[in-house]
Formats: sequence, C-alpha cells, structure tokens
Amino acid sequence: MPSSTPATPSAALADPAQGEIRRLIDAIAGVYRGDRRAIELIVVAFLAGGHVLLEDIPGVGKTTLARALAGAIGGAFKRLQCTPDLMPSDISGISIYDDQDKKFRFHPGPLFCDVLLADELNRTPPRTQSALLEAMSEGQVTVEGAPMRLSDLFFCIATQNPVDHVGTYPLPDSQRDRFLLSFRLGYPKPEDELALLARDGAEDDLGRLVPILTNASARALRARTRTCRVDDAVRAYLLQIVHATRGAKGLTAGASPRAAIGLQRACQARAVVQGRGYVIPEDVQSLAAPALAHRVGARAGQNPLHLIQGLVDAVAVPR
Repeated sequence: MPSSTPATPSAALADPAQGEIRRLIDAIAGVYRGDRRAIELIVVAFLAGGHVLLEDIPGVGKTTLARALAGAIGGAFKRLQCTPDLMPSDISGISIYDDQDKKFRFHPGPLFCDVLLADELNRTPPRTQSALLEAMSEGQVTVEGAPMRLSDLFFCIATQNPVDHVGTYPLPDSQRDRFLLSFRLGYPKPEDELALLARDGAEDDLGRLVPILTNASARALRARTRTCRVDDAVRAYLLQIVHATRGAKGLTAGASPRAAIGLQRACQARAVVQGRGYVIPEDVQSLAAPALAHRVGARAGQNPLHLIQGLVDAVAVPR
C-alpha cells in the first residue's frame, strides 16, 4: 500500500454513514437468503450509480434481492418481464386520449421507478433493449420525441438466462457495456435454504421490511462515493489490469476506457461500504472480474471470469 495513503481514523467514513450502510446490508440479508457477497455487490453498484446484470437460472432469488433493495431504500419497485413481443412503449409509457378531458394523457411505463428488475433481458428484441439502454446511460427516456427524466436514484437490475436456453440470444456489446457489474447469485448455502423453507419463502420478510435510507441519505451516500480518494499508485495499478486485458491471448477484445472508469467507481463504492474514505488494491482485486469480464470478448472455449482473475494475479500489487 502506498505510504501516501492515509491510514488514520480521519480517513474513515463518519459513523452515521457507515451505520446506515451496515443496516442497509443487514436489512437486505434478512430477506434475501443467499450469498452476502451478492448483497454487497448490489449495494456497491447502487452507491456507484451503476447497474447490474445477473446471469443465472430462474428461482435463485433475483426478484427477491431486487425487491429487498427497493424496500430498504424506500424506493418504488417495478418488474419488467421481457418477452419477444415487448415494444419500447411498453417500458417507457404511452399517451392515451382522455375523452373526458379532451386531451392526451401520458401513462408512465415501468421505467419510472427507483429500482427496476428487467427479467430475462436477452429474450426481448434489440429495439426495446435500446429504450432501456437510453434509460441506463442517460437517466432519461424519449417519449414521442420528447426527453423525460427518470428518478435520480434509478437503478436497473437486469437478468438473463444462460445463452444456451431456448429462445435466448446474446446481448449486444453496447448493452452489456452499460452494466457496471455482472455476476451470478448461485445456489444458497444449505443453512440459508433451510431458513428459506422454514419461512415458506420471503414474502413475509418483505412485508416487514422498513426503509433504512431516505432519498436524501441515498443521494448523500452516492455523492460521498464519488469523492472517495484514489491514490495515484492504486489508479495506476487498476489501469495496468485494464491494459492487460487488451493484450491477453484468450481475449479478442479488451476492456474499454469506460470500463476502467466503471471499475474505479465501483472500487470507490466498495471502499465506502468497507468504511474507508480511500481505495486500496484489495478493492481492485475484488471487483476486477465482476466489473470487466462482461465487457471483454473471449475466444471460443475461454472463460472471461477466469481470464480476468488470472490477469489480476499476474499484475504486481503496489506497496
């Protein structure tokens, strides 16, 4: 760790902010009975202002995790079931003529929320995906030629089935690149699944969930994340890993500058979650795979997650 990085208590987050984050994670963990790391990754992406892509089989808790996050931040939750016949207006909204008022009235679509679960995204056509792409990248959606702002806390958790499932096709690179993190939930531990069975699912826990954050405190935590300090040596280390992807033999395309920015923001958010006001190499090591693997092109038979992790292991850590 570079000697210029402060290690004094003054560099740590204030106790109230750290307490809010701990309570937020604990509240979600009280509903979602799965890997706690998945919860922390979701919170990291939310604080960084990014979005998450989950690739996993149905029934492992993706919807529960999204609903728990929305409930814990006191936000509006919407679920969008992506199908081959889904149209852009189905997600952005549409104006319908009101006979009583004698004028068109806009009926907002599911994009107008705080937490959106776009389920089975790789089943919907590219034209509809482009509407979601605008929402994720610009924080707005164009309706009948006019831009309409979304919630300033808008956060998308998209899921996709494995590409070998019937009726699926790979997401275009431009769509995948808009997700800050991508990872799998996997199966819960036996003791967590036993607790899930004992409670007959998560509906009762969701019903009892109370907001931990207000909109103002969520915005304040996001602002704090952007000011989290990144030492020059740590930034250079992060960039070395990104550059290594561009010459890796198992990859056809390396990570872009946008991917590097995304990784840095995710590392800042992880530092905040960990109670630090500065980023350390461990943040980069922990997030390189979920932040970069979905943004690179892998040769046939190569696993991008394993390739990225191998590059991380090969790059010297700053001291």
